[in-house]
Amino acid sequence: MNSFCSSVAVALLLCLPVAAQALPLSKGLALCTRSATLLACGDAQGNYYSVRIDGSTTYLRGYEVEGRRLWTQTNSRYGQLTFYTGLASDGETWVGYSRKVGWTTFNRVSSSSGQRFKVRCERLSGCQ
Repeated sequence: MNSFCSSVAVALLLCLPVAAQALPLSKGLALCTRSATLLACGDAQGNYYSVRIDGSTTYLRGYEVEGRRLWTQTNSRYGQLTFYTGLASDGETWVGYSRKVGWTTFNRVSSSSGQRFKVRCERLSGCQ
């Protein structure tokens, strides 16, 4: 998975499993701690991210070991729509939106490197 896609996956919170605090870190699992306003997670490879929610705005920050880059993303929710923008330390930027329709979420993302993604997530069948 390239670093843009992994940033987007983290940012959309689609594919990072979270382990219970009592479990040891194993490949692919993240260990998370939580306060009233912040969720911070890290894995055995050294990747980490944090999520902070302030009203209808969500702030995400992270580090990817593979690409050796820091990234940040801001999500703003307006009813069933969420718009997000991101910036990585290598200069890559991305914008996108998520739209909820019932139990289905439609996601679209475009990056400054020319990549575009469309992801459809359903409650029972997952994301495609």
